[in-house]
Amino acid sequence: MTLPPWLAEHADARGIGRMIDYTLLRPDAMWIDVARLCDEAVASDLIAVCVNGLWVRRCAERLAGTDVRLAAVVGFPLGAGSTTAKAAEAANAVLDGAIELDMVMPLGLAKAGEWTAVADDVSAVVEAAAGRSLVKVILETALLTPSEIVEACGAATRGGAAFVKTSTGFHAAGGATVQAVAAMRAAVGPTFGVKASGGIRSAEAALTMIAAGANRIGASNLAAFVGIVGPSAPSVADLVAAHAPA
Repeated sequence: MTLPPWLAEHADARGIGRMIDYTLLRPDAMWIDVARLCDEAVASDLIAVCVNGLWVRRCAERLAGTDVRLAAVVGFPLGAGSTTAKAAEAANAVLDGAIELDMVMPLGLAKAGEWTAVADDVSAVVEAAAGRSLVKVILETALLTPSEIVEACGAATRGGAAFVKTSTGFHAAGGATVQAVAAMRAAVGPTFGVKASGGIRSAEAALTMIAAGANRIGASNLAAFVGIVGPSAPSVADLVAAHAPA
């Protein structure tokens, strides 16, 4: 099978480990839990860990010398802080060692159709990252109509982001869906980043999201991905072929 453009860099990969952002964002998580997250990510050769700002400096030290990237959330989980506050949070996370930022877009502005303001919010975080960290924009797609998903993707790209992301996993509206991922991929084109996150708790779900258009998966439980992570896993091409839309 010829992989779609968003998966081209994984053509020779075994398993989907280099597409998984291993995530721990519970407010009651302790350092012992976050340290374990980092160690498991390294052991499984995952692409990144994603944590709250409190832990970024310690995680940067823990992950030093490894191939695991460090992502921090910004404006999480509501997206309703001021743009100035988000920019400051982003700058601090980058200073502490984050090389990826998962920001929540201002959902109230999005629902009001104030897309220029949404793009400006994204742009402020991108500028605060100063080219040292790529930015993913969390759209909270379960809260949006299909046309709003398209508009949100446009605001994220105009703001200079590198990825759009489905969900925080904290909103009552729900998490990622195949339909939302496919709509995002159609909106941003074949090579832009699309991250599916929120409620992805099985290998089947992750692979279906990837086949639909995701090139990153947010996950908080590695046990669900046994058999599709690591050097003994099938190739990405074989995994995706088995889950491609009919």
